Amino acid sequence: MNTVTDRKLLPPWSREEFEQQLRAKGAGYHIHHPFNIRMNSGLLSPEQIRGWVANRFYYQIRIPQKDAAIIANCPDRDTRRKWVRRILDHDGDDSHEGGIEAWSRLGVAVGIPRDELWSLGLVVPGVRFAVDAYVNFARTAPWHEAVCSSLTEMFAPRIHKDRLAGWPQHYPWIDPDGLRYFRERITLAERDVGHGLQVTLDHFTSRAQQERALEILQFKLDILWAMLDAVEKAYP
Repeated sequence: MNTVTDRKLLPPWSREEFEQQLRAKGAGYHIHHPFNIRMNSGLLSPEQIRGWVANRFYYQIRIPQKDAAIIANCPDRDTRRKWVRRILDHDGDDSHEGGIEAWSRLGVAVGIPRDELWSLGLVVPGVRFAVDAYVNFARTAPWHEAVCSSLTEMFAPRIHKDRLAGWPQHYPWIDPDGLRYFRERITLAERDVGHGLQVTLDHFTSRAQQERALEILQFKLDILWAMLDAVEKAYP
């Protein structure tokens, strides 16, 4: 049964089974990418660390635009009121500096001058293409599909915890204050997953819709994997 017609005939997974299918996608998360494995094993050079930080920064500054696109397409007031917190989490406000500024501090901590980081001159074409494709998806897809794509956050707390546990030992030359982004994102990711998962479970109810959700989540996993492919090629 591989055709769309066949999929429509299949009974939907229960809510619990559907969530298990979504979480099983974690096997393809970029925590398993060879570049990330080497990074968390202390095997990267300072140049490679800086290359990764500079390129990931492009992802960080585009995330609020992705979230704004979801809000622009979403007719549900309650969802918009919850989702807008994500923009402030990254852009910051009068009460906190936000994730983008925290990542800027990481850049300085690994030896990238602030002006050089913000110039985006170190961003390689493959990373720029992948991130732009993700933002474009959020702008053009139905809002609940864009929400579903955010569920890679289910797997994010572990990758942040690994960096916090290993980087001080493996890369003592990095100012520990620069790791603030990873510490803050653990709690925020866990909060965001609850809402994104609820939206996905509520809106993808037929078997065909559920399998579409898995395809969307795989698309986002591929975006993150492709970014590391590009960084790995640029910084072998």
